[in-house]
Amino acid sequence: MSDAAEAAEQPADTTRKKKDKDREWQIERGVAIRAGFYIFGTHLFAGFVWLLFYLGEHAPK
Repeated sequence: MSDAAEAAEQPADTTRKKKDKDREWQIERGVAIRAGFYIFGTHLFAGFVWLLFYLGEHAPK
C-alpha cells in the first residue's frame, strides 16, 4: 500500500512544481515588462526635457 500511496503523490507533486515554475515565469515576465516601460518612460521624459532646453536656447530674444 505504501508504494501505491507514493505513486499517487508523485503526479500531484510534479503538478505543483510545474505550477510554481509557471508562476515564477509570469512574475519574471511582469518584472521585465514593467522595467521596460519604466526605462522607456524615463527616456521619453528626458527627451522632452532636452527638447525644452533646446527650444529655449534657440528661442528669439
